[in-house]
Amino acid sequence: MNYKNLIVWQKSMDLVIEIYDLLNQFPKVEEYALKDQIRRCVVSIPSNLAEGSSRDKKEFRYYVKIALGSLYELNTQLEIACRLNYIKEIPKSIFLIEKMLKSLLKSLKDE
Repeated sequence: MNYKNLIVWQKSMDLVIEIYDLLNQFPKVEEYALKDQIRRCVVSIPSNLAEGSSRDKKEFRYYVKIALGSLYELNTQLEIACRLNYIKEIPKSIFLIEKMLKSLLKSLKDE
């Protein structure tokens, strides 16, 4: 399977760019704290999809779960950023990617 053909991988790559742009609004004091953590989370999503796609179905499912966990962690960190008034709202694409990852998980379920 070529991970680059996965729509969820493509959308999560777009999310990386969107989040990196959003991080420009954060204060400098967050450079090595919340911003760094957010960067790691958002990059983890497409990275785990790419790595998992090279594995068998059971292992791929595991990597999709890791990507979903990273998405939830990202969502929490962005909620913190909202509460700190660093950003106005959480990007809506996160919720679309969540649905896509859950759908992918369901499709990889053992018969």
